[in-house]
Formats: sequence, C-alpha cells, structure tokens
Amino acid sequence: MKRLIWIDISKGLAILFVVYFHFLRTVFEHYQLPAADWSGLAARTMSILRAGWWQVSGLGFHAVGAFIILSGWTLMQSTMRRAESGSVAWGTWYGARFVRLYPMYWVAHLVYLLSPFVARLEPVDQRIILSLLGLRFIHIEMNFMYLNAAWWYFSMLIQFYLIFPLLFWAARKFGAAIFLLIACAVGFFARYLMLDVYPVHGLWTLGGFAVCRLPEFAFGMALGMWHARSTSRVEWFLLRGPGLLAGIALYPLALKLYDNGIAYVFCDFGTGACCFLAIVGIAGLISRLAGLAKIIGLVGAYSYGLYLIHQPYVIWLGLRIRPQPITTFIFIFLITAALLSAWGIVLEKTTNALVTKLLPARKPAPD
Repeated sequence: MKRLIWIDISKGLAILFVVYFHFLRTVFEHYQLPAADWSGLAARTMSILRAGWWQVSGLGFHAVGAFIILSGWTLMQSTMRRAESGSVAWGTWYGARFVRLYPMYWVAHLVYLLSPFVARLEPVDQRIILSLLGLRFIHIEMNFMYLNAAWWYFSMLIQFYLIFPLLFWAARKFGAAIFLLIACAVGFFARYLMLDVYPVHGLWTLGGFAVCRLPEFAFGMALGMWHARSTSRVEWFLLRGPGLLAGIALYPLALKLYDNGIAYVFCDFGTGACCFLAIVGIAGLISRLAGLAKIIGLVGAYSYGLYLIHQPYVIWLGLRIRPQPITTFIFIFLITAALLSAWGIVLEKTTNALVTKLLPARKPAPD
C-alpha cells in the first residue's frame, strides 16, 4: 500500500502542536491576558485575536489524543497488509516493533544525558533503569514523568503493543463498528472505576494504564479498517472539509466534558477525536501545497525522533527567554521547531540505519 502523505502531514502537525504547547507553557507560565480593549476597531480586533490565540494555544495537549488515534490507524493498516499475505507471525511482529521503538528511545536517553542546552529538572538516579526499560508506570508518581515528561507516552505505547494481537483479532472478528463499541465500553468503564469509584493518581488515566486510552486507539484502528474498505469516502470526509468542520463544531461540546467527574470519563476521547478531525482536515488543505506538504510530511515521517528529544530543549530555552511579546515568541518557536525537527530527523535516520546494518534480517517496522 502506498504511503499516505496526508497521514505524515497529520503526524507532523500533531507533533509540532505538542512542541508548541510545551514551549508556550514554559514561556508563558505566569502570563495573564491583558484586559480587553473595545475602544476602537483596531483595539477590538487585537483583543479578539489575542484571546483566540490563547484559547487555541491551550489546546495543544489534545494533540496527544490525535497521536493515539493516528498510531492505532497506522498500526492497524500495516498489520492488515501482513495478514492479507498470510497469517501474522506475532513473534516477528513483536521483534519488529521492539527494533522500531527501543533503539531510538535509548538514543534519546543518551542525548538527554550528553547534550548541552537541555533542562535537567531531576537528578539522574536509579530510576533511569525503569525509564530505559519503558516501565515508567512502576511507582508511577516517581517515574512516569521522570527526566523527560514526554516519555510517558512511550510507556503507554508499549502496553498497546503488548495487547495489540488481541485487539487485532477482535477487530477482524467483530468488525470495525462493533469492535469500537466494545473497546469504548471497556475503556470508559476502566476510566469510570479509576476516576469515580476507586480514585487513583491521575497519571494512571493519563496513560499509565493504557486501557484508559483504549477508546482513542481503537477509534484509530476502526478508521484504518474503514479506510481500507472505502478509501475515497473516508478521505472525502476527513480531507475535503466535512471532518474539519465537524471537529471545530464539536470542540466546544468536548471541552464541556471537563465540567464534572462523570463527564470527564469521556473527555480524553472527545477532545482527542475533535483535535484529530481538525488536524487531519488541515492536513488535507496542506496536502494541496506541494512545498509545505513535503516539509511537514517529512517532520511527520520522523515525528518519533522529535517527540523523544524536544521537551528538555524547549523547557531550557523557554526558561531563558521569558517573557516575550507574542509575535517574538512565535518567531522564536518557528526557528526552534525547525532546528529540533532537523535534529530529530538526523537522530532517527541514523539510528534506523545503524539498527538495519546491525540487524539486517529485522528491518525497523513501518510507522
């Protein structure tokens, strides 16, 4: 199956939104919007634009939910291709995923330890062993956000990969719609128990217990199945405007899910799905602009490397430049994002090439 450039563009937009959010939170940690000025047209326009920028910027962490959906989609489609040519050798599948994920993850640890210009907010101690293993959910309060908070996603991802054969079997047996309903029921029930019945630390529902994010991952898997069965219809909805409009229209309703404990059970799925629709819709527009599409698509193709290395760099820089005017901040972010993207691409390409050379029989798995 031909690689879908708009999927890469969507991943690029999602990771850049996450980088932007982490940078923004550091630079504007104590920022408060100035009082709105309605004295004239120019002042009213600036007040509206400033408030809109602040509201949209604050949604950056929802791109993680979009990433979970995209991960479910791409993993489902790549595994379906293998299944079409015969039964899936799950031992080989696990080996390919290990080779794809862990070497670059270990390189990111090395980069963190050796690089200048990174924020080192915690001491390097025995916790690094669990971090290197990806088992950051053990003693979750101390380990989940250790050294590089963004690495919590890796801990969740390996749990999804562990149970993926079961999810794949269920999706093919019951069909995309029934599978999605079952997965959502399981995920929402787990969240309800952990949020309202037997409350636990919030890091468990964030991703420490991956089943709590199963609705987003299963939604991506179902979309991958629907896309394989009816490519033109799914792409028309997602890329030609209806999906973008639906995401924007439903976003205020998704944000209302923050209002109370019961509603929050559905919040991550609702905000993640709306963010996904918006990002993929924008990716559909960008895909018509060849130059921009190529650049953002390249960032998306190597989004894993950027995800693993970006946060300590943007925290280090953000702490040293705040405060800044909004326009200056955006200009600095664009330069920073370009440099970090290039660095992440170099690291990921070099790591993949080295792994392929050392293990020629086990090529890194596709995204």
